Amino acid sequence: MATKTTILDLPEDELVHPGNRACAGCGLSINYRIGLKALGRDTILVVPPSCLTVLQGLYPIATTQLPCLNVTFASTAAAATGVLAALKAQGRDKTIVAAWAGDGGTADIGLQALSGACERDENLIFICYDNEAYMNTGVQRSGTTPQGVITTTTPIKGKLQKKKDVTAIMAAHRLSYVATASASFPLDLYDKIIKAKTFSGPKYIHIHTPCPAGWGFDPRYSVKIGRLAVETGLYDLYEIEYSKWQLTGPSKKLIGKKRRPVTDYFNTQTRFKAMSRELIAGVQKEIDAKWEGYADT
Repeated sequence: MATKTTILDLPEDELVHPGNRACAGCGLSINYRIGLKALGRDTILVVPPSCLTVLQGLYPIATTQLPCLNVTFASTAAAATGVLAALKAQGRDKTIVAAWAGDGGTADIGLQALSGACERDENLIFICYDNEAYMNTGVQRSGTTPQGVITTTTPIKGKLQKKKDVTAIMAAHRLSYVATASASFPLDLYDKIIKAKTFSGPKYIHIHTPCPAGWGFDPRYSVKIGRLAVETGLYDLYEIEYSKWQLTGPSKKLIGKKRRPVTDYFNTQTRFKAMSRELIAGVQKEIDAKWEGYADT
């Protein structure tokens, strides 16, 4: 799916107030502003403890203009199911229920509730903003933290395990629509949320979200670093419609072309400082093999 929306096409209606409590350069701020434009006003949000609860602000202050239910860490998709049931009882079948969680509330603590909602075929949109650690509570490693990354709970040699592929787990549920996106390519994200709204049942979107404080880089480079993740082939932008997979937008344009070395991405962030040359070479080898397979499809 090539990006069709241009910046001039975006709705002028702003559903996020200009003042919020996010850190400077926070990729989530981009996600949220663009994502809410795509979801529209007739949306109810369900959010677990995360950076997003900080961004929105605590009662009686709110950054968003949409109704939002703050729930416990493990219950996001289950609570969204309850909201859907309440709307059904009121005859409101057009209101969108969007669960919006971080990687901890999606890949780890919230995974069982999300899997259950998918198995029950609940008509919700689940959006994960993946900043690759528990940033709100002090940069602890999560299931989606990449191998070799320094966090407060992996402080010496970095995380020993590889990153959990949550999007593949969701695809295994055979959902109508699954997609990856990046905060650094907001128009691609906008189009994918718009598209997700046209499908029934559970939909899942996974957003790579740069975090200056947790990743260790100057806040002014958030968009640049997010783009590097895609340009090196480390993070792929794609969508899966009824089990049919295809690269999209910037990633699709990389097929058959020379990609930037993954070191261009690693060198921009202090969290990768413990990675050995052997591990970096192994990551590059995996990326190259993956993209050789893409060229054959």
